[in-house]
Amino acid sequence: MTDPLRAGFGRRLADSVQARGALCVGIDPHPSLLHAWDLDENPQSLERFAMTAVEALAGEVAVLKPQSAFFEVYGSAGIAVLERTIREAQQAGALVLLDIKRGDIGSTMTAYAMAYLDEHAPLAADAITVSPYLGYGSLAPAIGIAEQTGRGVFVLARTSNPEGAGLQQSIHGSGDSVAQYIVDSAAETNAGTEPMGHVGVVAGATIRPEELDFSRLNGPILAPGLGAQGATVQGLRAVFGKALPNVLPATARDVLRHGPTVDGLRSTARRIRDEVTELLQG
Repeated sequence: MTDPLRAGFGRRLADSVQARGALCVGIDPHPSLLHAWDLDENPQSLERFAMTAVEALAGEVAVLKPQSAFFEVYGSAGIAVLERTIREAQQAGALVLLDIKRGDIGSTMTAYAMAYLDEHAPLAADAITVSPYLGYGSLAPAIGIAEQTGRGVFVLARTSNPEGAGLQQSIHGSGDSVAQYIVDSAAETNAGTEPMGHVGVVAGATIRPEELDFSRLNGPILAPGLGAQGATVQGLRAVFGKALPNVLPATARDVLRHGPTVDGLRSTARRIRDEVTELLQG
């Protein structure tokens, strides 16, 4: 299960961002995008969509984020395409963050972790998204296996969907918001790790400026919401403040709608990446 030669995920992500810029692009084969690419809703079209995205982006961006649900809907054939997507993206040099948002307890959480984070799992990604709403402690199996294998987890904290606000902004027993409690729990896990730990959080680029305190996190912040959900690259500094260097902005539809050509996808991703780089250097 353990690869002693692989660096920790925090180091791997920092190196990838240094080499390729801070951008995560989703691979979301939503039916509307398949239709926009003049593709049908079947496994063959799914594969064409995903492989085109990999060809265009896996050699360019730091992180690719396949949305598992859009593959799972095609059953075993879709899972086979997801396996190929992960493998070929990694072979091209991108880190793969599998967006699965799993959350459970005990042996079931361990099984999920083994399915996506174990060294020999067919669906092994470089990191996964996880849900803490059975308690942050319930994620221990995934956090532990990720650490052992040089992989990462991104814990949902303050998501970009408006439905999340009522729960995530409610007050936890600690006296802070639920979202802040999750950020602080991840910070405890990451404490003392250089250049940053393997537990990231998901905090939408659409949230209020400096709504959360990330000063102790010492981990990456996945920031979805660019483009279709209304967030802009220029707004990232106001939202994340001094935590901006650890932010990994994420977009999907704003890139994917420029398909089906490889050049259209690649040039759009490069433009957004360059905008983020300019912001970070400003």
